[in-house]
Amino acid sequence: MTPCPRLGIALLLISLSALPARAASAAYELDPVHTRVMIAVEHAGFSKAIGTVSGSSGHLQFDPEDWTTAKLEVSVPLHRLDLGDEKWNKAVLARNLLDVEQFPTATFVSTRIEPIDPRHASVYGTLTLHGVPKEVRLEVTLNALKRHPLPPFRRTAGFSATATLSRADFGIDAWKSVIGDSVELRLEVEATRTRKDDDGNDQRDQQQRDEEQPHEEQPTTTPPVTPTQTAEPATP
Repeated sequence: MTPCPRLGIALLLISLSALPARAASAAYELDPVHTRVMIAVEHAGFSKAIGTVSGSSGHLQFDPEDWTTAKLEVSVPLHRLDLGDEKWNKAVLARNLLDVEQFPTATFVSTRIEPIDPRHASVYGTLTLHGVPKEVRLEVTLNALKRHPLPPFRRTAGFSATATLSRADFGIDAWKSVIGDSVELRLEVEATRTRKDDDGNDQRDQQQRDEEQPHEEQPTTTPPVTPTQTAEPATP
C-alpha cells in the first residue's frame, strides 16, 4: 500500500513544530541603578585606588544564540565618579585629569564580537574618553538571561565585563609619580528588555499562566428571599 503524500507532509510539519524555537535578537535598555563601572589604578605604588561610577545608560541588541549580531552603546556620566573622598573626587575630575567640565561623559560603541562559548565573548568597540577614541576589548560573561523576579517582571540580561587600558593613550597623563598608567575596568551590567519587544512575550506568558492555573468554581449566590407578609386578622 502506497503511503499518502499528504499524510507524510503533515507528519513532517508536526515534527518540525515540536522543535524548540530559536531565540530572536531583542532590544534591551541598560538599568542605570544596577549598572556600575569600577576602576582600579595604582596609587604611588602603595595600593590601588578604587572608584565607581553609577548611572550609566545605553542600548543593547542581543541574541544569546548568536553573539556576533549583538550591538552595544553605553554612555558613562564621569561626573558621578566616586573615589570615596571629596578631595580626591575633585582632583581627578579637574582639568589636568578627566576634565569633566569639557568631557562630561565617556562612551563605548561595539564594533565586533568574538564568541568564546555560549556564556563568554570578547567584545571590541570604540571607547571615547577625554575626547579621544580608542579601540578597547571587553571580556564579557553572560551571568543570566531570564524574567526578573520582582515587578514589573521584565526579561533581564545580566553581564560582567573586564578590561585594561592605558590612561596615557587617552591624553590623561598628569601625576605620573602618584597615579599609575594602567587602569583596570570592571563592569556589572543589567539590561531590561524594552517594552516594545517584551509586550508580546508578557502576553504569552500571562496566557500560559492563566491556562496552567486551576479554575476555581465560583460559588452560586442565591438572592435573598423576601418573606411573604401575612395579613393580620381583622380587629372585631
